[in-house]
Amino acid sequence: MSRRSGILEFAVLGLLRESPMHGYELRKRLNTSLGVFRAFSYGTLYPCLKALVANGWLVEETDSAPDGASAAALTGRRAKIVYRLTAAGKEHFEELLAHSGPDAWEDEHFGVRFAFFGQTSRDVRMRVLEGRRSRLEERLEKMRTSLARSRERLDDYTLELQRHGMESVEREVRWLNELIESERAGRDQRAPGPAAQHKKNQSGDTGGLPRHRGGSRPDPSDDTTT
Repeated sequence: MSRRSGILEFAVLGLLRESPMHGYELRKRLNTSLGVFRAFSYGTLYPCLKALVANGWLVEETDSAPDGASAAALTGRRAKIVYRLTAAGKEHFEELLAHSGPDAWEDEHFGVRFAFFGQTSRDVRMRVLEGRRSRLEERLEKMRTSLARSRERLDDYTLELQRHGMESVEREVRWLNELIESERAGRDQRAPGPAAQHKKNQSGDTGGLPRHRGGSRPDPSDDTTT
């Protein structure tokens, strides 16, 4: 399985964990909610769905809405297929959520992983955030070294482009620092009582996201950091 197909599987399972969807609705959510899949086609999605069904992680169901069934009968068109996550699929997705290795820190994966942080445990979120920060700090050091060596040979526009790339990475590092600080602060808070804990589990443990002080947060899927 390629890296891209692996992260697509993760995203599909994560979205269907929220609710069952038609293929068109699922594709739209992938395109609008997860930046890495903005240029995304049915030809990529449906083989993934078929593979997930074959593995027993999804089931295909006919749309049971009364109006949808009658409309399909009148027009002779096939009823829409709804994809639903199975118990095995939910278990598999939770296993994927627990993964915090280097793949989770890379440009193509991090934005998608971050989109599902609300369903991810705090310890895993911390490992992914710290791994991402470490990876970007390494990249930033290499960029600074390269720029220092080649500065005299670059024209003004190329130099400005490299500076812009460095600033993008620096901005994401600052953003990650804020997130990590907030996660640590949330971890240090006193554990809630049973009622509060149940409410948190129902809504998803989102940690202590930082209040943003002006401007907008960097898009984790923004390819300017590559």
